[in-house]
Amino acid sequence: MPKFDVSKSDLERLIGKSFTVEEWEDLFLYAKCEMDDVWEENGEIYFKADSKDTNRPDLWSAEGIARQIKWALGMKRGLPKYEIEGSDVVVYVDEKLKDIRPYGVYAIVEGLHLDEEALKQMINLQEKVALTFGRRRREVAIGIFDFDRVKPPIYYRAAEKTEKFIPLGFTEELTLEEILEKHEKGREYGHLIRDKPYYPLLVDSEGKVLSMPPIINSEITGRVTTETRNVFVDVTGWDLNKIMLALNVVVTALAERGGRIKSVRVVYPDFEVETPDLTPKTFEVELDYIKNLTGVELSDEEIKDLLERMMYGVELEDGKAKLLYPAFRDDIMHARDVLEDVLIAYGYNEIEPEEPKLAVQGRGDKFVEFEDALRELMVGYGLQEVMTFNLTNMEAQYSKMNLSCGEKPEECRAYFNHPPAELVEIENPISPKWSALRVWLIPSLLDFLSQNTHEEYPQRLFEVGKATLIDESREAKTVSESKLAVALAHPRVTFTEAKEILDSVIHHLGFSYELEEVEHPSFIPGRAGKIIVEGKAIGVIGEIHPAVLENWGIEMPVATFELFLRPLYTEPYL
Repeated sequence: MPKFDVSKSDLERLIGKSFTVEEWEDLFLYAKCEMDDVWEENGEIYFKADSKDTNRPDLWSAEGIARQIKWALGMKRGLPKYEIEGSDVVVYVDEKLKDIRPYGVYAIVEGLHLDEEALKQMINLQEKVALTFGRRRREVAIGIFDFDRVKPPIYYRAAEKTEKFIPLGFTEELTLEEILEKHEKGREYGHLIRDKPYYPLLVDSEGKVLSMPPIINSEITGRVTTETRNVFVDVTGWDLNKIMLALNVVVTALAERGGRIKSVRVVYPDFEVETPDLTPKTFEVELDYIKNLTGVELSDEEIKDLLERMMYGVELEDGKAKLLYPAFRDDIMHARDVLEDVLIAYGYNEIEPEEPKLAVQGRGDKFVEFEDALRELMVGYGLQEVMTFNLTNMEAQYSKMNLSCGEKPEECRAYFNHPPAELVEIENPISPKWSALRVWLIPSLLDFLSQNTHEEYPQRLFEVGKATLIDESREAKTVSESKLAVALAHPRVTFTEAKEILDSVIHHLGFSYELEEVEHPSFIPGRAGKIIVEGKAIGVIGEIHPAVLENWGIEMPVATFELFLRPLYTEPYL
């Protein structure tokens, strides 16, 4: 979760009201933050804010927190409105950037008066949005420039690697290739463009370089100070909607500092767009849905009041709330997201807990008891239980397993015995390593083995865990399935050794099974099979292909199997 420092006096200047430190601890909750720490420095009180929502980049700065609190306290109501003035500034986007970093959106903010704290917040927001929301600049990279040093029109173009400019923090010109090797940001983010035939460059009409997205700004135009009055904001990436949202977050934060937003015309080879676009977004929610789930008595007008305090434009009609919400938000996907805002405005601490009036007797879930009994059985075979993360990534689930499901999902459906086999991907992951939910467990066991190659063999592992599969028939469009996976690693391991354990497990559960040979790229040809119970394929068994072992850095042979547990669940069990 994003963490950042904010000054108490700066927040109160933005809100227009003072509060005690104790009051601030509660006020942060309106902005989905917690106060992690408080300290005094040079006579100024600072807070460390810990944001609890990775989908609300508009709350990752003093401006966003202050704005949210002003509305939550009723000091302002309804949809925030920002005027956008037109300008004659144009940015031309080079067609050669199509497969390098294709999109850029831009804005001008004039009339700023930035002190050191405001400057720090601007830089903090820029970095936090690019790091977290932008997946470490892969999806979103942001540049802010002194517009008075820029001569429009501006060109976002593909540049030869031998071109030169002075990067921020340096005093000498470097080639674009040298920047990737010598500059700190080049070494950190160079992998994003290093293998491209050209590098992206943002230049003005006089040839002055603004930046080398997504790496570094130039020293000449990219150093913003307290003397800067007018800024040019640049956001680049691969998804036009995503970078537009990031632009909206930055320019509206600067507008909270008194800046005037001006638009920029962006000319692509095949279309044009005017940015930023602060057109409000729309949503509709049933009032009864909110009333039934809040746990408190609320009238229609009270719901309207609470929503207006969370920056919604609200119109009540036919038992529904027709909503407008700000263009710097992109987190409203379900009625429960609106419900959450209602409860934040109401105050979670104001809700009185009630004891259930039903006489109930608790007991363990039967299927969970079945899973626990199965774990005991596997330990009885001399296997070591491991518990790995449900979160993973496409490389681990597909590429390292010799599968091309990412590009050709239809080819993978048979391998997992549960169509479709596409991964459930996370839109804004904190790390690319944890960017999806797994569809099978064997890669997790191989990952574990790859990290324990220094340990003694044999290594005999099992896991009873969850796989998440796409299911369009369900409200959440996914289903979480319980699975058993086993991996055996030692110099003489064979298909037969894994099959002996599979035989015993299925026998103990009161079933019989058949094996049907299958060609599966993750396994050695001729040594892989589908596990079929009562005519239904429920799993796969085989010896891991040498190429897969090499991908994981495992030097021992591995035999493994994996199966769904629901088809094997009956009472009594074991």
